[in-house]
Amino acid sequence: ILKYIEWITYILSTVLVLTVPTAPYPDQRPGSSGLRKKVYVFQSRRHYLHNFIQSIFSSIDLRDRQGSTMVVGGDGRFFNQTAIEVIVQMAAANGVGRLIIGQHGIMSTPAVSCVIRKYKAIGGIILTASHNPGGPDGDFGIKFNTANGGPAQEAVTNKIFQISRTIEEFAICPALRVNLASLGKQMFDLENKFKPFTVEIVDSVESYANLLRNIFDFAALKELLSGENHIKIRLDGMHGVVGPYVRRIFCEELGSPANSAISCVPMEDFGGQHPDPNLTYAADLVDAMRDGQYDFGAAFDGDGDRNMILGKHGFFVTPSDSVAVIADNIFCIPYFQQTGVRGFARSMPTSAALDKVAKATKIELYETPTGWKYFGNLMDAGRLSLCGEESFGTGGDHIREKDGIWAVLAWLSILATRRQSVEDIVKDHWLKYGRNYFTRYDYEDVDLDVACEMMEDLEILMVDKSFVGQRFAVGDKIYQVEKADNFEYTDPIHSTISRNQGLRIIFSDGSRIIYRLSGTGSGGATVRIYIDSYEKEHIFQDTQVMLGPLATISLKISQLHNRTGRSGPSVIT
Repeated sequence: ILKYIEWITYILSTVLVLTVPTAPYPDQRPGSSGLRKKVYVFQSRRHYLHNFIQSIFSSIDLRDRQGSTMVVGGDGRFFNQTAIEVIVQMAAANGVGRLIIGQHGIMSTPAVSCVIRKYKAIGGIILTASHNPGGPDGDFGIKFNTANGGPAQEAVTNKIFQISRTIEEFAICPALRVNLASLGKQMFDLENKFKPFTVEIVDSVESYANLLRNIFDFAALKELLSGENHIKIRLDGMHGVVGPYVRRIFCEELGSPANSAISCVPMEDFGGQHPDPNLTYAADLVDAMRDGQYDFGAAFDGDGDRNMILGKHGFFVTPSDSVAVIADNIFCIPYFQQTGVRGFARSMPTSAALDKVAKATKIELYETPTGWKYFGNLMDAGRLSLCGEESFGTGGDHIREKDGIWAVLAWLSILATRRQSVEDIVKDHWLKYGRNYFTRYDYEDVDLDVACEMMEDLEILMVDKSFVGQRFAVGDKIYQVEKADNFEYTDPIHSTISRNQGLRIIFSDGSRIIYRLSGTGSGGATVRIYIDSYEKEHIFQDTQVMLGPLATISLKISQLHNRTGRSGPSVIT
């Protein structure tokens, strides 16, 4: 009888593993930032979420994932907790031994990268659509990061996509439930050959904050923010994931007043706002900075990897200038005093401001396609220390993601050392190196077919032999085409070639016009035009005035307004 009771008790306490039949979907190709769709796609299509999660697990060899550790976190947007419950159930059924999850399911993208590396996990799943809107009518995204803590390489995402196109079943433990609010370990016995399954709920801030303590001089930063002659800062979390990080690091630890942190309560719909840290969507911060009450301001995106830097009176630091200034002052950061600097890198559309610093300091400079995974390869090979993208992303080799809070601490380290204003530091930089005037025009939600046809016709025009040498005149400015191509990149580590990374027109004076279709949206297309022009003498002029002639030429060549019916861009940065 006792044996029978023990057997019944065992059956009732174990979690059943089921195999569920399914059918594939043709549209689950992950982009550079994972799979992004409208929330209703994940909600309304039967097993849509399950199929993609199973495709991720199936892309990992069973021998590698059996008993392994994986990390899960998200930016707190709508559908986040629902997706985590499914991921937990499917991880258990697919042989994962331990999941590390941020409390309440929240963990910033930089923190996920940090935790993957700290615990030597085989990878992590990040639930975010980054800077895209949230809420029931907004976007949702799933990104897979590999063991180095960075976004999966193209070979991995291609494998995930191929599996998603032929998937016939998925494994799941539907009865398994976890408490995301309770810190600590939760253990489950499974009715299969795998070992007991463990879910560990962790403080999503602490491991990441501890990493930063080993990079920056927190004592000097505390003196800057709360000492006798402290500066006043304003940090806008835009109701994304960084709120708890900002309050813990900048307010509680570094002593900045609590009211320095605004919009720092994570919300499923980001407070109804667009969590993109630029001059358009972070307008509240820009307005608050204008009256000169604050010396330094910053905004972050939904998942905490992007940042915007502002100085007193709302002085805007372009992301291209931001990474160049950090590079020129890199030894204000103790970490680099210890490790040295191995290399700099920027994405191709980013202005060439960083190139000037690299040349002056004789440090290797890499120009890569857009996407942090390209930087990750260089970092893993020990060739890269600092990098940035014009899309408000900056980071170092401490993790394998761009990192908004890291960028702010880097800037504060420069302020603590130089004791100048943000504006003076940037203007000194221009006086030293010259200025790369830079702007980006975003045309959002353009019809995809129209956008693709425009890009195809534009490339045909550009590759014609007669295009090189052509002269364009606007007012008294004349620009002559020196080179035109579709940018391709050969990875110096893996020798892989990435083609079709953006259409470039380079003029004889070094000015550039670049056209790209963005891969970070969930529907339609975003057409981006990047304009970059270098000036050695006229460095204190208005950006849009200085770049006006090139902007006119960019629209004339592409016929973008005629083709799309637009009269102007959705966002100018």
